[in-house]
Amino acid sequence: MRATLTAWRLACVLGLIVRGLCTCVFIFPWIAPAARMGHIQRWSLRVLRTFGVTVDVAGAAPVPGNLLLVANHVSWVDVFVINACLPSRFVAKSEVRRWPLIGSLAALAGTVFVTRGQRSSLRDTVATLAARLGAGERIACFPEGTSAAQGKLRPFNSNLFEAAIAAAVPVQALALSYLDDTGGWHASVEYIADMSLADSMLAILNGKPIRACVSAQQVLSTAGATRRTLALAAHGQVAAALASRMPPASGRDAALHEEIAS
Repeated sequence: MRATLTAWRLACVLGLIVRGLCTCVFIFPWIAPAARMGHIQRWSLRVLRTFGVTVDVAGAAPVPGNLLLVANHVSWVDVFVINACLPSRFVAKSEVRRWPLIGSLAALAGTVFVTRGQRSSLRDTVATLAARLGAGERIACFPEGTSAAQGKLRPFNSNLFEAAIAAAVPVQALALSYLDDTGGWHASVEYIADMSLADSMLAILNGKPIRACVSAQQVLSTAGATRRTLALAAHGQVAAALASRMPPASGRDAALHEEIAS
């Protein structure tokens, strides 16, 4: 029975991907950016529902209009969770573009890709993001640069914060966490180490329902700020929010709590 249900849900996921590709190719060229964001938001909600993910949003009020969203990175699910709440144009590593189907979908949806380790690519990316922000778009990125285990927070790279300064738009940090029905970290969400995308999808489909928690932080003004001060401030906000949501400390969670609190 479980195998049949998993196969059915995988078929639904494939159908959603194909539908998304068709929407990007045949509808997006003919509609306004705001309408595109509406499509992305509704599509993301369907994807999350298929994977058994519900979303809770708390904290500061979301800021309408153009700004830079920054969040901690746990899983590929993060993109859909953020788009379900605050549909945005995302920044992603260039490797994502080569993922089967998903890479094509991300490119068609307007993702900005950056090649890690190449300064020229980073400069071009920052310029592109500043132009998009200046044109009124909302941009989202993961300044850790890679995903991390639940509760673990890596330092924030400051480079992409330069785009918000150049465009004179604010920054808002989001703290993302994923809980199971007991209130503990969900065991299936983390997309780390050598796990493949297919393995991650199957783990989530076969796992318990997931509650995605989005804690929106107070907006950071870029007036008079540097990219490093912004990165440190956003990191501090996310660290504090994650620590406040930490499940009862024991074993691994106790070590993570101590690491975040420090």
